[in-house]
Order: sequence, then C-alpha cells, then structure tokens
Amino acid sequence: MRYDGLFLAGHGAWLPPAVPVADALAAGEVSARDADRAGIESVCVAGRDDEDAPPRMAARAAKAAMARSGHTLAEIDLLLHATVYHQGHDLWAPASFVQREVLGNTCPAIEVKQMSNGGMAALELAAGYLSAGPARVAALLTAADRFAKPGFDRWRSDPGTFYADGGTALVLSTRRGFARLLSIATCADADLERMHRGDDPFGLKPFAVRDTVDLEALKNAFVPKFGLAAGIARVKAGLGTAVKHALADADLELSEVDWFVLPHLGQRRLEAGYLRPLRAEPRRTTARFGRRIGHLGAGDQFAGIGHLADTAGEPGQAVLVIGSGGGFSWTAAVLRFEEVTR
Repeated sequence: MRYDGLFLAGHGAWLPPAVPVADALAAGEVSARDADRAGIESVCVAGRDDEDAPPRMAARAAKAAMARSGHTLAEIDLLLHATVYHQGHDLWAPASFVQREVLGNTCPAIEVKQMSNGGMAALELAAGYLSAGPARVAALLTAADRFAKPGFDRWRSDPGTFYADGGTALVLSTRRGFARLLSIATCADADLERMHRGDDPFGLKPFAVRDTVDLEALKNAFVPKFGLAAGIARVKAGLGTAVKHALADADLELSEVDWFVLPHLGQRRLEAGYLRPLRAEPRRTTARFGRRIGHLGAGDQFAGIGHLADTAGEPGQAVLVIGSGGGFSWTAAVLRFEEVTR
C-alpha cells in the first residue's frame, strides 16, 4: 500500500556488549562448521539479571527514539511491541510494561507476535492505524528479545544464524521525520508454518517436547514431506511478491534503490535468500552491520534503519527494508531519506 504523509521521526537502540564469535568458538559454545557458514563476527549478549530483561531493553531504546522524534509523550496514539521469545514473565503483557516505563499514557499498547517479521508487521499495522484517524499523530514501535539458555541456545538452536539480544525502537509520525514511508506490503504463505513445528505434538505447557529450542530438528522433519526445492521456491516467491508490490506502490524500480536494510542472518542464508535475488551489492546493504550484531529477532530492521540514518543515508536516497518470519510472512517497505542529522 502506498502512504502519503507518514514519516519515521525517531529511532533508538539499546544493544548490550558484543561477544566475538571467536571467543564462543574457543569456549566450545559453537562448532567451527557453524561459525564458518554463519560468517558472523560478533553477537550482542545481554546480562541474565532483571536489568537486561527484554522489555527493559525495549524501554531504553524507546526513550532514545522518543527523544530524537521531537514528539511529546501525549502525542503517541499507539504502542506496538514486537517479540519472538520469552519476555520474562508468563501470562503477562510486556507492551504494557513498555508503555508504563516510557509513555505513561492511555493509548492502546499491543504485543505483536510474528516471529522475526514482527517489527515490520508492527510498522505496517501502525501505518494503517495512523492513516485511519485524522487526529492520530504518532506511534511508538519497539522490539526486544533475550535469547538465553536454557530455553534458547543462541549459538546452536538455529545453526547458520546466531541470535543477539537487545532492544530497538522507531517512532512513526504523521507530521515530520528523517525519512518518509512511501509504501509497505506483506505476503504470507501459511503452508510453511510447519517448518517451525515439524512433527512435534501440541504441548500443554512451554517446552513440553524439548528443553531447548531446536529449529534444525523441526526443519529436518518438515523438509522430507514438503520437499526442499518446493520450500525454497515458496520462500523465494513470498519475498518476491512483497518486494514487487512495495516497489510498485512507491513508483520505484529495483535498480533505483540506494540502500537495502536486511535481516541479520548467517552469510549463506543472506546471500541465497536476499543478496542474489535482489541483486544487491553488500556495500549497499546493512549486512556488515548485521555481522557485528547478530540476529535481533524482530528488531533487525529497526536497528538497520537507525544505523543507516546515523552513518550513511543521504537526503533523497531510497531504502528498501525487508523482513521475514516463520509462518511464513514477508514484509517490504520503501523509505526515502528526508533529512539526516549527524
């Protein structure tokens, strides 16, 4: 869908110190094979205490984004908090925690659970929400996760990609911003949801089947039934559809894109799934930044947009932002930098 009059007004990130993959390799936490195929240099790892709980990291990022946005707390009409993994409590609303910590207002505060595409899903939902009411001013979007043991092994739960901790945030505005949102489009393919379910039975509680998430085992159960070639084709088609519609709605050709904000995946996945299909030169992407951070779950895109705004983006340049997540869903958004302050 094409949008007129929507802007990214502020961005923020709170990322813990990065642990070199070489250190994890030396400690025996990751195999040499997985380190080689991931091609990731370092991964942000949060502490295990309450201070680095995901909603707290989200709140820190949100405060930074709000400060940059120029909006008052009262001007935020919606808060969306995107998550992938456990937020620290059971049967609890982490979006409300972020709202209390940051805004203290009474706007809707909603958690978005769309796996690694959660941040981009939140962006699309917020764009529609703001566009639906002429009196609505801005939305605060956050994403945060801590991929900690025993439930998740950041080095082994999904071989080929290493998972990072941190909080990220964006402020979407109807008034002003450093970048204009031109369009956003999503494509979903529910036939692929079993890729993250495998043959496991439905459990009665979390971790009913195994103590630690093992995405490789689930994929290995899915592929023989669905077919490797068929799965790859469907993933390629889903991404292509989202990109095609987003570019068309923005009146842009792929060749006119100046920058690509991509998921922080392992190098082989990134090349096969994004760089080659999009014909994107690595130097025009956030790939190098992602290799130093690791996969932030739903927050890669928010972090990447902020990184470009802080380091390389120039007024007038077009940016294609892409997200994907299990289920499967793919979202593509087109931005154009309006002004850059460094």
